[in-house]
Amino acid sequence: MIFEKIKLKDVCISISDGDHQAPPKANRGVPFVTISNITNTNQFDFSNTMFVPQEYYNSLDSKRKAKEGDILYSVVGSFGIPVYIKTDTQFVFQRHIAILRPNRDKIVPEFLYYTMLNRDFYMKADAAAIGAAQRTVSLTALRNMEIEIPHIETQKKIAKILSSYDNLIDNNQKQIKLLEEAAQRLYKEWFVDLRFPGYEDVKIVDGVPEGWRKGRADSFFNITIGKTPPRAEKQWFVKGDDGVPWLSISDMGNARIYAFATSEALTQEAIKKHNMKIVPSGTILVSFKLTVGRVSIAATDMCTNEAIAHFYIENDLQQAYTFCYLNNFKYDSLGNTSSISKAVNSKIIKAMPFVMPDKATILAFSKLVVPILNEIKNKQATCIKLAEARDRLLPKLMCGEIEV
Repeated sequence: MIFEKIKLKDVCISISDGDHQAPPKANRGVPFVTISNITNTNQFDFSNTMFVPQEYYNSLDSKRKAKEGDILYSVVGSFGIPVYIKTDTQFVFQRHIAILRPNRDKIVPEFLYYTMLNRDFYMKADAAAIGAAQRTVSLTALRNMEIEIPHIETQKKIAKILSSYDNLIDNNQKQIKLLEEAAQRLYKEWFVDLRFPGYEDVKIVDGVPEGWRKGRADSFFNITIGKTPPRAEKQWFVKGDDGVPWLSISDMGNARIYAFATSEALTQEAIKKHNMKIVPSGTILVSFKLTVGRVSIAATDMCTNEAIAHFYIENDLQQAYTFCYLNNFKYDSLGNTSSISKAVNSKIIKAMPFVMPDKATILAFSKLVVPILNEIKNKQATCIKLAEARDRLLPKLMCGEIEV
């Protein structure tokens, strides 16, 4: 294959960034997304965003209104993350995100996305980044960055091969969402609306069905808290695949229900030196600082940082109910909140109120929900394998090592 070197600005109609003004807030309207809303599958998660008025969105320049085929690319701090816009969707994005509008006569939009997803492109962005505390890729540097492109028909073939992996990932993600919704509906019916099997014949005592127990969370579970080795001592930290997984709140945001992968890991020496707790697979994890109330299930043995509590589970039957309870708990009722951050301390999280149904109800619920959770776990693992296969293939296609 013959590749041509060309600058990004020569294959894009425009390369701009988000609005430089602080957007007005609204209770509803158009979502406002930041880099933190980008998932590990390179998509935007709109489930936890601020909103801006529709009128504000309408007033934006057209080049700042994302449409199908555009690529958004983080350029400040956590730079180097591309997002391909598959459908026209109204949202506003921060200035830390650039938007590239490809010229379809010169480059296939999906091919440009995969080019920017490639490790080689990230290394170019890393070399062009300036600043120490918060590294930034300027728009000028981005516009002048060189890429190599083959004939447009070859671009289409490469994009088709790689997008087949992403389409499978998307299908699995949609199925995971439906499974999550099914589990949540059942939990709400049984334990919020109290329409569990046999509810007609059960008395309500002290606000809960007779035979159910209320108490502090630590009266039902062994609860521990994670920790972080001294950050200045970099020898304790390695890449996520090279040591004992070390979970952060950011990792939990990417994990959906099961936490498989972590961006960082700890060495065995760090585990011994700092007496790190390794929580077993199946432990339920709850964030309680800054981003309060993220809930995940450990898919493998791992450590966590000090902002995450570990709820040890004695048996699988208890897991389904406990996860759903913690996932639906109103964490705003705990601790202090402000417009800047939320936090509860470890004492509060251990003392949070918990309701434990009787064993028969727990068993009946688990028989229905455990298979759902297992299916979610399997599909999450499939998504990870598909992404790994795509990422191995990507550089080989982009450099012409594999002919298409």
